[in-house]
Amino acid sequence: MAKVTRQEAAAELLRRKRAKDSLLDYSKFIDIPGVPVDDDESQWELAPVETGIADHHALIMSVFERVVSGEIPRAMFFLPPGSAKSTFGSVVAPTWIMGKIPNYKIILASYGSDLAKKHGRRARQIVRSKKFQHVFGTTISSDTGAADFWAIDNGSEYMSGGILSGITGNRCNLLIIDDPVKGREEADSETIQKKTWGAYQDDLRTRLVPGGAEIIIQTRWSENDLSGKILPENYDGETGLIDCRDGRQWYVVCIPAQCERNDDPLGRKIGDYLWPEWFTPEHFEGFKTQVRTWSALFQQRPQPPQGTFFQRDWFQRYRIGEQPTQLNHYMTSDHAPGGEDHNDYNCFRMWGVDSTGDLWLRTGGFRAQETIDKSIDKALVMIKSHKPFAWFPEDDNNWKAVSGFVGRSMIEKKIFCRIEPVSPHGKDKPTKAQPFQAMAAMGRVHIPEGPEGDAVIDQYLRFPTGANDDEVDAASIIGRVIDEAHPAVLKAPKEIPKTTAQEDFDIVFGNKKSRARNLDDAFPASSGM
Repeated sequence: MAKVTRQEAAAELLRRKRAKDSLLDYSKFIDIPGVPVDDDESQWELAPVETGIADHHALIMSVFERVVSGEIPRAMFFLPPGSAKSTFGSVVAPTWIMGKIPNYKIILASYGSDLAKKHGRRARQIVRSKKFQHVFGTTISSDTGAADFWAIDNGSEYMSGGILSGITGNRCNLLIIDDPVKGREEADSETIQKKTWGAYQDDLRTRLVPGGAEIIIQTRWSENDLSGKILPENYDGETGLIDCRDGRQWYVVCIPAQCERNDDPLGRKIGDYLWPEWFTPEHFEGFKTQVRTWSALFQQRPQPPQGTFFQRDWFQRYRIGEQPTQLNHYMTSDHAPGGEDHNDYNCFRMWGVDSTGDLWLRTGGFRAQETIDKSIDKALVMIKSHKPFAWFPEDDNNWKAVSGFVGRSMIEKKIFCRIEPVSPHGKDKPTKAQPFQAMAAMGRVHIPEGPEGDAVIDQYLRFPTGANDDEVDAASIIGRVIDEAHPAVLKAPKEIPKTTAQEDFDIVFGNKKSRARNLDDAFPASSGM
């Protein structure tokens, strides 16, 4: 046996001290158990996990420490499947807490007793290890040892079971609910939703001692899952302290598979994937074809299968190239001030109207958090590509501030389009969206297949409770101008007449005297809408 030097001994003692003081250091010190070495349920030994500690694991453990210290009373964690959220939230963290705080009682509940027992079995292996004993000077009690109920010599206990199995008879300082939903069938079952909510309220929460803490760890399945019933209706994936519908504050950590917010809790850039050291982009790409699965399980944005104001099956999907060859094109735009990360989006969309009056959303539109003057160059590219008969911007203060800049940009780039600002009329957003809603309900709105169209429909389905509604605002404009028979909207597709640059300038700025005669039919006089 090799002799240990004084320096090595001192380093080891320091590691143990740090492991006792910090959950993150503890997770680096111990051997984290993974899968069992065999199928024997009485087997203690589990093989170590194959992965290292990633940024999201460190965040989970940091929030656990804040809960245990009393800084925050309760927390929710939303992460995609396979992110090891249960390993650190239901296995590693509980053992550190139990070793650090004598007589600390933990109850872990999951959708089924077997899964809860699996977590308990892994946690049990940690506390009987030599490394755990080196850190806390205690080990598993000889009086208990079952995977679903065991204790350690300092009086701390770990009990696990299924949510609907009726966990009674024990009290706890910390209630952990991990994966309360088994799968899609249960997630969509109103009966299971009610039973789960009832078990949470009547069986689980009543087990907490006064001042006890709660933690929910899950992949989101439905807006009516356990977390969905607690979160505010306008919750949109933000991380932080949230005022919830149960009258309490929860600290929510939402980490989607692919970053889509500028305030990502891991500091990722939009489009970056989770845990690139373990997950390849190809791993996630295969799930994107199932829109609901990707949105809910991976992006933590569950939505009703049919939406509320809009329904998914109202929208006709088409492949690029399947649209009619003759379409009259019109551009709509919704504007936002600022351009900072916390501001709303500018949204520009191109619409085609066919001979029957159906709407075809064309690809190439965009939404961006930037000042509107920066969006104009992109808008002019859209105009040059599709040659719309008119551009209908929302006639708000943001538009008024840049309208002169738009005109100058058109002259400079020699790209012209008739502009017809549309007044909001002081109506609320749902009222303004009703004409577009009616067209969609009649199956007269065609959305391209692919990620761009998926994202547009996703926002439609979240309206009017979603945090962002710029896509709906842009769609509402085209619905209104068609419904109100704006004279710039032609009754049937026509060829775009060739004009000179001067004539195009006159069209944009309303100089009717200089218009060529053949333009009067293609571009009727403005209604002043």
